[in-house]
This record gives sequence, C-alpha cells and structure tokens, in this order.
Amino acid sequence: MTTSLLPDWPKAYPDTGASALLKQQNDDFCVEEIPQALPCGEGEHVWLHIEKNGANTAWIAKRLAAHAGVKEMDVGYAGLKDRNAVTRQWFSIYLPRVEAPDFSVLNDAEMTVLSQSRHSKKLRRGDLLGNRFTICLRQVQGERALIESNLAQIKALGVPNYFGEQRFGHGGGNIESGRAMLAGEIRVRNPGKKSIYLSAIRSLIFNNVLAERIRAGLWGQTLAGDIADDSGLSTGPLWGRGRLNSSDDALALESRIAAEQPELCDGLEHAGLKQERRALAALPANLSWQWQEDAGTTDLVLTFSLAAGYYATSVIRELMQVQEPERVNAHDADAVE
Repeated sequence: MTTSLLPDWPKAYPDTGASALLKQQNDDFCVEEIPQALPCGEGEHVWLHIEKNGANTAWIAKRLAAHAGVKEMDVGYAGLKDRNAVTRQWFSIYLPRVEAPDFSVLNDAEMTVLSQSRHSKKLRRGDLLGNRFTICLRQVQGERALIESNLAQIKALGVPNYFGEQRFGHGGGNIESGRAMLAGEIRVRNPGKKSIYLSAIRSLIFNNVLAERIRAGLWGQTLAGDIADDSGLSTGPLWGRGRLNSSDDALALESRIAAEQPELCDGLEHAGLKQERRALAALPANLSWQWQEDAGTTDLVLTFSLAAGYYATSVIRELMQVQEPERVNAHDADAVE
C-alpha cells in the first residue's frame, strides 16, 4: 500500500461519516466542457468535439496527430480530463491549405467524434469557461440527513477551492518529484513533466494557505488585506516571482505559510513563475442531487458546473469518503483534471 505524501487538509463542513464508491464504471463520472467559443466554420484549424471513454486527453491528442500526419504540438485542447470517465471536450488540429481527413474513422470504444468543423484559432490550455459534471456515488453508507445538510450549505456557500489529488499524482508523487527537481537532485528534460511538477508544488502551497484559513475559522470570511477576484471572492497565492499583493492579516497568514517551505517558494521564483491569485472558494452552479434505490443499495447522483481549473473532488470530499477501484490502465500517461 502506497503512503500518500499529501497533507490531511481540513474540510469546511462537518464530517458526515458517510462513504461511497466512486468511478465503479466510466459513466459514473461524466464531464462536459463549457467552451469559450464554438468553431465558426472556416480557418486553418480543424476543431473536433470528441467524447472519450476510459482514455486520457493526451492519448487522444496523439491519435489525432498521427491520423492527421502532424506533430503532437499542432493538436490543441483546453484542458486535461480524467481518464476513468466519460468526457466531452474539444480538440483543434492545425491543418492549413489541406483538406482535412475524416476523423470519424477513428471512432471506437475509447473515442467518438461528435462533430468536425474549422476555426481560425488553435485551442489552448485554459480556453474554456468550465465543466459540467454528472457524478454517481454508489453504495452510499451514512445518514442521508447529514449529507443533505452539507449539500445545502455547499449550494449556498460553496466549497474550499482545493486543488484536487489529480494535480499531485499518485500518492502525491509529483510533490516529491517537484521538490527533487527544484533542489537539483533530478534533471527533468521533458517540458510537460516539468510543468506538472511545478504546478504540484505551487498547488501544495495554495492548499496549505487555504487549509490554515479553515483551521483558523477564516474560510468564507473576508480577512483584512484580502485580494478579491472579479467575482468578489477572496483569493490565495499561486506562488512565483514578485511580492504578494495582499496586505495586513491576509499577508501575514500567507507569508507565514510560505515561510514553512522556503526552498519550494524560492525554487518556483527561480523557475520564472510569477505571483498569481486563485479564489479560495468554488461555487458549484446549478447544484442538484438525486437519491436512487436499487436492489437494497443507495446511490447519490450529483449534477453541477464548476469554473475552469476547479475540481469536482472538492465538492465530493465535503460530503463523504470515497473509494475507487484499483486499475491497471492501458495508457501510461497520467491524466490531470
């Protein structure tokens, strides 16, 4: 059994003591991208709307590149999606001045091309408004009233906007790899891997700041010196070069947590990342839930939307503990939500 390197970050709401099974089958976790724009019908890039089932985003991108006869860098997508799920997302392929092949010939159990069109721009990471989730939690054990009490609070106030475990790799391994990379103990040549490790370290510091606010009873409250985002939500630091732009009590708390990991903060600064901010709360839009009884077992189906870069697991962890099946995946690239 692998020991996790992840801290036991606190929850915002009472522990329900409930448990359930997650992702027993791929369609227990359904995700649909909410795009910033739709293809206009003309341009140098072919846009594909694809449903994938049990495959990760990078694997699909590699198949598309091979079929189009282009480099993998010519394939764009807005975000990485979970492998063990059914997800719908957009891909773009740079194909100027040539007729696009029929990508639907690639359709199989892992991917289905839903539509194919052209557009003037490449899809880049972050080019989406958010994601819609439909999640089935199976064989729920626990008091329904306690779970629904937390659901009602989440609907009204949101959840702590933690980075999910996907960001940190299996057992939190990306944290140790990132630490070793920043310390010069290992050399990482792959730019994609380097980015993943830097993101894991940055996310660790953010989660630690958020956790401290929860422990101090300051989550969901405005702290003196807070910096708000465009939605008016208080934010925490995504570490990098430059001074923290918070002040007063918020600055003191953020500086204290950062001081606990000086070598990590220094490494992020020397890696060229700049100070940014991220909302401390995630507000699930159109949150609804439905209980289902079948053959003596109870399932809970959740539907909601989250902004880009926010994690559905942050909602689930405030409701119950979940267990996923052990899997041996066909493709070796790790998916990140």
